[in-house]
Amino acid sequence: MAEVPDVLITVDPDSAVPPYEQVRVQLAELIGDGRLPVGSRLPTVRQLAADLRLAANTVARAYRELEAAGLLETRGRNGTFVAPGRDDAVDRLHRAAAGYAAEAVRLGVPPATALALVRAALDAARPG
Repeated sequence: MAEVPDVLITVDPDSAVPPYEQVRVQLAELIGDGRLPVGSRLPTVRQLAADLRLAANTVARAYRELEAAGLLETRGRNGTFVAPGRDDAVDRLHRAAAGYAAEAVRLGVPPATALALVRAALDAARPG
């Protein structure tokens, strides 16, 4: 099982993007583009927090959100792993979402506004 190389994740303390979101987005990108394949073991919350000089709760939030999105799974004391069972449609949509999020950050659009735009687009795309 591959460990997440320390150099792949960085946190910019001067960024307007919260640290947990920076970690979440970068891990999601690593998973989405296959650099972290299914079954890869991630560092413990404490280890990644120490490596990135963040509070453990910050990394734990990123892991929880990725688990809720189906990208990670926690196996108790065995650790946290890239989740199996994702399908191509979800992977493609995840890559599109990561690109959208990066563009929103680049343009300085607040997260709440970016999410509202996505919700409006989804509502408009629904048949009926």
